[in-house]
Amino acid sequence: MTPQGRQASIWTTAGCHSTAAGHHEDGYVRGVRTLTVTGHGTATTVPDTALIRLSAVHRAPSLDEALAGAESARAEVVKAAGELVVSTVNLSVWPTAEQGQRPGFEARHTLTIATGDLATANDLLSRLAYEIGARLQVEGIELSVRDPSAAIAQAREAAFADARARAEHLAGLTDTTLGQVEAVSEGGASTPSHGGGFAALTKADVGIQPGETSIAAALTVTWSLA
Repeated sequence: MTPQGRQASIWTTAGCHSTAAGHHEDGYVRGVRTLTVTGHGTATTVPDTALIRLSAVHRAPSLDEALAGAESARAEVVKAAGELVVSTVNLSVWPTAEQGQRPGFEARHTLTIATGDLATANDLLSRLAYEIGARLQVEGIELSVRDPSAAIAQAREAAFADARARAEHLAGLTDTTLGQVEAVSEGGASTPSHGGGFAALTKADVGIQPGETSIAAALTVTWSLA
């Protein structure tokens, strides 16, 4: 018998070639009908770490002055960050020629700062805004969960419960009952974007609201049918 759909399938293995006593190439027991269902589950958790992305920017009449100003702002960022990990993402410079202004150059040194917690990120942004001022551009904050293992386990449990509920319904439709679990495979856990996204932040006193991150899991479970 062939699978009856993408999410659930019933197989009978009687008559298939076996590679071991009582078992077949696909791992199922000889003569046992099986039902395979994919279940999905999610769990929510609150982000507790932040990665700040910002740029030290300086505009000046000459290339050398623009680079020197951006470097000065970068050094102030590193000093304010203290022992936090600061990494360079990009360094760029280009000519500027806006109407009503003298031609010049703008230099931009883009950095990321890994903060241990949200309170640290909030305090750092406030100090940078005060100390660097207009030469600071905060481009965004990426929030994450330091240890998502508990949420992943909850999502996995929800996925199994969903798979079992689907399987029981399908078994009832075919006048069968679920037997033991023959196989389980995991589709993996993922962390979609959290609800409190940041497109851009103003250079002012900030209050980071972490919102929630949703972690998803998928399990494909095979039951024998009685």
